[in-house]
Amino acid sequence: MAPESTSGLEIDRIRRERDFYRRLLELGTKEEIAPFLDEALAMIVGIAGAQRGYLEVRDESGGDRPPRFWIARGCTDEDVEVIRATFSRGVIAAAIATGETIVTASALADPRFKERSSVRRNRIEAVLCAPIGLDPPFGVVYLQDRTEPGPFSEDDRHHAEVFARHLSALADRLLIRLRRRNELDPTQPFRKLLRLDGFVGRSAAIAKVLHQISLAAPLDVGVLLTGPSGTGKTQLARLIHMNSPRSAAPFVELNCAALPEALLESELFGALPGAHSTASRKVEGKVAAADGGTLFLDEVGELQLSAQVKLLQLLQSKEYYPLGGSRPVKANVRVIAATNTDLVAAVARREFREDLLYRLQVLPIRVPALFERREDIPELCGHFCARASEVHRLPQLSPSRGALRAAETAEWPGNVRQLGHAVEAAAIRAAGEGVAQIEREHLFPDCAGAGGSSGAAPTFQEATHRFQAELLRRVLLETGWNITEAANRLDLTRSHVYNLIKSFRLTRNGP
Repeated sequence: MAPESTSGLEIDRIRRERDFYRRLLELGTKEEIAPFLDEALAMIVGIAGAQRGYLEVRDESGGDRPPRFWIARGCTDEDVEVIRATFSRGVIAAAIATGETIVTASALADPRFKERSSVRRNRIEAVLCAPIGLDPPFGVVYLQDRTEPGPFSEDDRHHAEVFARHLSALADRLLIRLRRRNELDPTQPFRKLLRLDGFVGRSAAIAKVLHQISLAAPLDVGVLLTGPSGTGKTQLARLIHMNSPRSAAPFVELNCAALPEALLESELFGALPGAHSTASRKVEGKVAAADGGTLFLDEVGELQLSAQVKLLQLLQSKEYYPLGGSRPVKANVRVIAATNTDLVAAVARREFREDLLYRLQVLPIRVPALFERREDIPELCGHFCARASEVHRLPQLSPSRGALRAAETAEWPGNVRQLGHAVEAAAIRAAGEGVAQIEREHLFPDCAGAGGSSGAAPTFQEATHRFQAELLRRVLLETGWNITEAANRLDLTRSHVYNLIKSFRLTRNGP
């Protein structure tokens, strides 16, 4: 081979090594365990040219059953079951027991593993498995089958072992951080007690809500969810249902404000043929659809008085009459209602029946506005960002620290719903630019820094940012930049003042 060719191959090798270590360093910037593992596995699968990959770490300080964090790539659900089964036997068990990397050109032909039923059944060929951590390992990276013919190389072994060493320290840091956060998390007792699939939030305000849900869920009593629009009352109603004895039966929603009064009765109670001009056949109402389960009445404060009477009868007698019917029908439903209006004031105005209010709110639960749970905003942003990437099939995105600070300090009159839509739009903008992170300008395209855009009339967000920035700047100047005194004057925590300073980019000499 010509010297020039040899030199070119060496340069390529050096570049690959440089890129490999650079990507390892970038992994260290991750703040959460799930995206960290996902990116780490994608990296090593690509470098080794594996068809399938599996990565798992365990927090061994987590008690009798340490929590497991795992991610798979290129695997079906059956593949994952086979791989995870080998923790107690086979290739992964050998790697963990010996603390050494296992490499085999063909598990089918390897005398150590060929008798394993999972190996024979799935005809597993090339495998590379490296333990993560020492004495004993607390995780494993498992690579199976190559995209190109042949076994995993010595270079692949070297990269996997270097990868596992770096991953050990990085994963340990994230697990310690997660452990500390859980220790300070007031929602932890309720996360162990309740099924909270997809629920985001760890603030003290949300812990109070979860406490109320834990009391209400097992009891077959009426629950009234109150709070501003967009705070997630529908999701909380679903949580109550999911954790109730009725969880296996339907959860049926009806928005009381979405239907005219003339249609509400048939929509709620159903109608018999000929009951009205459009009833040519029997219509099943929402009460019948929710039989054995939960009926959720959203915006119940919008019900007209005539409809309130019929709902009260349902709650009192557990019977109802379909429209056009002469015989009562038994109703086996639990009713959960929600409203963003003040029903006590509505009772005083004679717009809502007092006896119906008492029936609905056996256990009232107030849902906090987003400004009452600002500490949940970063986690909510990450959740909405991941969901937008999945729904719209965008590249994996994450919000930058600057975007998170801006979101924490912004006003969200539309609460969680508005935040979710804003992050979704920001993810689309960021993906359109081909960047990996959502920045502040993606989240607030109409705001140029703290001062906002010029020319056109300011938006609500922009005007709010201007006011907050100017108020904070003035108080800091008056207190000589004494953060504690400024926080006391503004009735804020010191940490929140620091976040505002960073978000508005204020300095002692600054704008």
